[in-house]
Amino acid sequence: MAVVTRFPPSPTGYLHIGSVRTALFNWLFARKSGGKFILRIEDTDRARSSQEAVDIILAGMDWLGLDYDEGPYYQTQRFDRYGEVIEQLIAQDKAYHCYCSKERLETLRADQMAQKLKPRYDGHCRDRESAPPDVAPVVRFKTPLESGVVVADKVHGHITTSNTELDDLVIARSDGTPTYHLTVVVDDIDMGVTHIIRGDDHINNTPRQVHIMEALGAARPVYAHVPMINGSDGKKLSKRHGAVSVLEYRDQGFLPEALTNYLARLGWSHGDQEIFSRADLIEAFDFDGLNKSAATFDWDKLSWLNQHYIQHAAPADLVAFAEPYLASAELDLDNGPEVAAVVEAQRTRAKTLVEIAEQSRMFYGDLIRDEAAAKKHLRPVIGPALTAIKEKFTQLEVWDGAVLKDIVEQTAAEFDMKMGKVAQPLRVAVTGSSASPSIDITLELVGQARCLERLAAALIYIDKRAAA
Repeated sequence: MAVVTRFPPSPTGYLHIGSVRTALFNWLFARKSGGKFILRIEDTDRARSSQEAVDIILAGMDWLGLDYDEGPYYQTQRFDRYGEVIEQLIAQDKAYHCYCSKERLETLRADQMAQKLKPRYDGHCRDRESAPPDVAPVVRFKTPLESGVVVADKVHGHITTSNTELDDLVIARSDGTPTYHLTVVVDDIDMGVTHIIRGDDHINNTPRQVHIMEALGAARPVYAHVPMINGSDGKKLSKRHGAVSVLEYRDQGFLPEALTNYLARLGWSHGDQEIFSRADLIEAFDFDGLNKSAATFDWDKLSWLNQHYIQHAAPADLVAFAEPYLASAELDLDNGPEVAAVVEAQRTRAKTLVEIAEQSRMFYGDLIRDEAAAKKHLRPVIGPALTAIKEKFTQLEVWDGAVLKDIVEQTAAEFDMKMGKVAQPLRVAVTGSSASPSIDITLELVGQARCLERLAAALIYIDKRAAA
């Protein structure tokens, strides 16, 4: 049997990080099995669906490299097919028209709740022979009254649901539009889906969908319901825990490889291994590694993983990733060192691509001085040493990091000072910050003209402090 998986997001908002993990698991299983991965847009909620949300889904899939073999399919383009299936079920006495009013259903629900019963439709119209005039009916599926459904779930084991716990669910609204349970089953059948990997919040939907599937004479797919993702407080992941849309992670400077690696490990494990290339994930992914319990999202671990990928990325790839962020930071990249050299200098210091861009401001444009760092390090006592360094820098014909470091060391020795006592004020003078790459790399990247200009400004700053 050729494996076919699917990812069926609804375009009613952002692409949630939990949905992305579900897409990833389906993609990994399809790729490992040599099967197909289908993208299906479930846009039947026309009031809430939007093209903008569709674009976000497509952009997110593209950014993460989750390529699909078929699709995107759109449910709104399949209404005729759903209508055919609804009529088929009615003709086979597996569905029926229900004329119950909203008021009757609300009264029924209130009575059941008052008796502490589970609210469910009572089958009032199940065997009805006459149709009241001027009432647009819904269509309900005839759920079998006896026995139940046993699902051999790949994560939770055998899940048994008695049919007495289910009611006759609506499969078509009074305006004729199909409902979720009907459309998802028809799509899965028509698209040949063999494995359904989705969040365990769908467990209660599965027996209902199995009934419809079997009423249509279709083979049951394999189910795997994966645990939800919670925030650090144990509650369902939401905006209060930080970013939840996949594109927010992109905008915050995370690498797609880091995010997919991290998401794969949320609810799935392969021994104690933490770092997985895309090829590693495809080779290792299996149902046995899926956990039953909810996963907890950890920002610190994601940041650590992202820093790992930044540190180990190929230089050309890292430059390509970083360039859009440098551009967004409005840095004048034509007025400074080569971007590749700057990115290389920052790769061991930054956790995100945004941090690389922000920390690169010192190499382009005007100096932004950290006043706290200036007050701590640009004191009158360091003035003579910085003056001597400035004079030596002025005489240089070749601006080379190793030569610059030698000058700093020699000057420190001349003034009987430790290297750090000179290098740190020099760093603050030429970058405005107390944090930068090593002093030799920093000085070389800032460049001779900027270093001399900024040293002159720092000496004026020191003179003013001395005068005060």
